[in-house]
Amino acid sequence: MKTDIILCGVGGQGILSIATVIGEAAMNENLYIKQAEVHGMSQRGGDVQSNLRISSSPIHSDLIARGSADVIISMEPMEALRYLPYLRKEGWIITSSVPFVNIPNYPDMEVVRRDLSGLPNVISLDIEALARDGGVPRSANIILLGAAQKALGIEYSKLEDAVRRIFARKGEAVVEANIKALAIGKEAQR
Repeated sequence: MKTDIILCGVGGQGILSIATVIGEAAMNENLYIKQAEVHGMSQRGGDVQSNLRISSSPIHSDLIARGSADVIISMEPMEALRYLPYLRKEGWIITSSVPFVNIPNYPDMEVVRRDLSGLPNVISLDIEALARDGGVPRSANIILLGAAQKALGIEYSKLEDAVRRIFARKGEAVVEANIKALAIGKEAQR
């Protein structure tokens, strides 16, 4: 088993929380894991990116080579396209469909949608609306994680257990909101 994942978005969207949950689930499966993060201008709305590599055998590098990522999980559609050169031919993109317009020359969304729709394996969801409608407005990132579950090759119950462990220190209400968000994402990707 080997899964190379690129997580991307804009600072403050919860990309690193997604990486933490995936990493926790993988470690509890006794899998090897390597992670590299680029925070850039994350505190000012800049891009955030993380390489996450999971394998049943030892991993020698924490970086993902061009053309070899199995999954791109993106909190922002343009960011998904930014990392497209790293995606393998039949890889998966799981992305928010709603842009976070933080630059003056943000591309036209029709062009972004067209580019995404031309790819073989894309799940694009309005995670903010799903979070709002589901009563978990602060858990859009975990909805995206739930939608990515099958592409990740990690059992849903393992992700659920990891969510419980990661968010336990924040209290039961936060844990339950994130468990609900994970379920919303899993259901929405069908």
